[in-house]
Amino acid sequence: MADRKIGMWMYSNGGGDVIEKKIVDQLKDREIDVFTELNLRFAKGSKEGIICNNLNMLELDLFFSYNAGEQTNTQVYMYETIDKYVTTMNSYASFALSEDKFRSNIALNKVGIATTDFFLCHRESPEYLVAKFKEWEKLVFKPIDGWGGNGMILLESSQSIDALMPFLNQTDIRHIYLEKFIDNDFSDYRIDIVDDEFISCYGRKANAREWRTNISSGGSIMHREANDKIIDIAKKATKALGLDIAGVDIMYDREKEEYIVLEVNGIPAFATPKQEKLGLNFNDKKIEKIVNLIDSRTKHKKR
Repeated sequence: MADRKIGMWMYSNGGGDVIEKKIVDQLKDREIDVFTELNLRFAKGSKEGIICNNLNMLELDLFFSYNAGEQTNTQVYMYETIDKYVTTMNSYASFALSEDKFRSNIALNKVGIATTDFFLCHRESPEYLVAKFKEWEKLVFKPIDGWGGNGMILLESSQSIDALMPFLNQTDIRHIYLEKFIDNDFSDYRIDIVDDEFISCYGRKANAREWRTNISSGGSIMHREANDKIIDIAKKATKALGLDIAGVDIMYDREKEEYIVLEVNGIPAFATPKQEKLGLNFNDKKIEKIVNLIDSRTKHKKR
């Protein structure tokens, strides 16, 4: 009988189900029981604990949450609660920080990591938006906690500025978060880090009609080699946010002639089967490092 038990909530699309099985099999080889399909959206809480899929989450040795696309307010709320009593990967605090673009950029700049220029104000102060447009001339509006390029709007004319406020008034977005548009070649680097180790590097390039490099926005994968400078930036950015696992998006700013961090993702996707056929072959290495990390984090909890 296994002396440790962990819970997992893994995305299933894009080959995620195959990744989950490999992680589960390797953990079982180390005599670690794994409970899957723990979507906290359907959890129930009481004085007995937090019950999800007939499992008391507070009796786990570790909870590994790795699903960006199906997050809900309830799931995140339960994640935060569980984190107070159970080891989580990533920790809730680091996960929440990475999800917040403004706060994560503050954290990165505090340790000397270059980012784009950014600005935040309450949406009831639109005059600041107009002032920033006059200063930067071209800027990007982003939801503070968006991902995959969703909700991003390029503002490069007075007409686009005028159209933004009616859009915001139809949403529950309370803040205006802006970034100065970076002079770039419409490609970036994605660096995967696990437990302070470099896992992989590949690039993403925007299509001819887009400025966003995100795959969900029509971007395409490209092979790219990481240099020591980029790897060092990625490791420092991951550490600055306290993440165990991270995908760091880096772009070269042609105006400033330096690499800048665009975003640090706490749930970076594995390569899909289609991407593996294109030569992205880092999945097994990433799985091994994650399994090693789970093993080391729970060894002291052997019953």
